[in-house]
Amino acid sequence: MPEPDPFWWRDEAPARPRKVEGGIQINSTRGPVARTWWSQRFLGVLERLGVGGRLSRGRSYARAGQIVSLDVAAGGALAQVQGSRPQPYKVRIGIPAFGKAEWTWVTQALAGEASYAAALLNGEMPREIETVFDGVGLSLFPADQRDLAMDCSCPDYAVPCKHLAAVFYVLAERFDADPFQILALRGRDRDTLLEELRARRAAAAPPDENGGVAALADVMDVFWTGDTGLAERLSGAHTPPDAILDQVPDFAITVRGEHLTELLRPAYRALAGED
Repeated sequence: MPEPDPFWWRDEAPARPRKVEGGIQINSTRGPVARTWWSQRFLGVLERLGVGGRLSRGRSYARAGQIVSLDVAAGGALAQVQGSRPQPYKVRIGIPAFGKAEWTWVTQALAGEASYAAALLNGEMPREIETVFDGVGLSLFPADQRDLAMDCSCPDYAVPCKHLAAVFYVLAERFDADPFQILALRGRDRDTLLEELRARRAAAAPPDENGGVAALADVMDVFWTGDTGLAERLSGAHTPPDAILDQVPDFAITVRGEHLTELLRPAYRALAGED
């Protein structure tokens, strides 16, 4: 009688996933996926939360275009990922969205620093933006595992499964192209945030001669011009331009019988436009 196979319980070799026509895939064919600091930070946070060790399982799915659809909105991302079964698996990644009051704090802090607003208006994520969120008691990226919900309809017990992992890779590459999708997860879309920033920056601008807020285009000719009376108020009494020569010790050298300081005096006056 033959000996029973000690590995009779082992699973069959996994079936290959069904090919998707026109699926969503990452552009990176090798090496790191994230190119910008904010996408690298996103994947780094996943590593810290213990998720990153399993991300590599989904890299081939992400590169093969197995993601059928992906929608990013306030509170998370929903996707369909094609596996070996006929129906795509439903994937959900949840990140809590901030409320109106919380976004008011964030927007006010961002608008208070011109460089932050300028970077966002230019489609970039300021490096200090995490500090801004921290300053109002919030976190831009998931702070702990309670800040990150993951669910997939596949039978794999591992979290994240390769379908969830594939979506994380596509999200990271999308964040490279559009950092506002990170903010959208937390509850603010691009247009709403930029409109609020513009409104707050305009409200903080100096008033025009009629008491209203002057548009930047209307004050560009004097934007870098200081108060015309400031120099006079700071300088006090008029000081002759050649007064400094009176503080210079006498030189032993003379030129045609004239002291050197006296020869220089007309030049100092000429430079000041007094001669």
